[in-house]
Amino acid sequence: MDNIIQGKAYVLGKHIDTDQIIPAEHLVYSLSVPEEVKLYGKYALSGVPIAEAGLPEGHRPFVEEGRFQSEYTIIIAGPNFGCGSSREHAPFSLQVAGVKAIVAESYARIFYRNCVDGGFVIPYETAEHLNKTVKTGDELKIDIENNTITNLTQNATYTLKPLGDVYNIVEAGGLFAYAKQENLMNS
Repeated sequence: MDNIIQGKAYVLGKHIDTDQIIPAEHLVYSLSVPEEVKLYGKYALSGVPIAEAGLPEGHRPFVEEGRFQSEYTIIIAGPNFGCGSSREHAPFSLQVAGVKAIVAESYARIFYRNCVDGGFVIPYETAEHLNKTVKTGDELKIDIENNTITNLTQNATYTLKPLGDVYNIVEAGGLFAYAKQENLMNS
């Protein structure tokens, strides 16, 4: 188990809802056909208005044209990330796009549960307003064991709220996989 997540940041504002994470018109793709699954990554965060993204130098798309995965593996956001509908497609699309972790001030409860229950991405919380200091493209390092995030570009370290068993559940591939792994349910 690797206790470090390192990658580029993609910074968002507050109240990013599930329609912004994966717009409804892209919920038509099959979850079992590999060529269609890739489209969930392609359209991840395609519904975020430019004004909400808080990006330097205008709008940088989360996934570049013609690609299915993003160069950004860590999302930094304000409060209430994942509000809106309860669709599991939202954290799934971020996982398909290559996101390993989200660091937000708070989450909509159902989005947080979908992240964990499906084993899609690690949802970290922080009391810091990181979306005000971290810039899109900054190189970040999350130390899971010590609950810290370091902005390697700016040489600054911040504390994250402990995950508890959440990390183990996500790493196992979701709640059911974790329960089987830990012999918590009958096969």
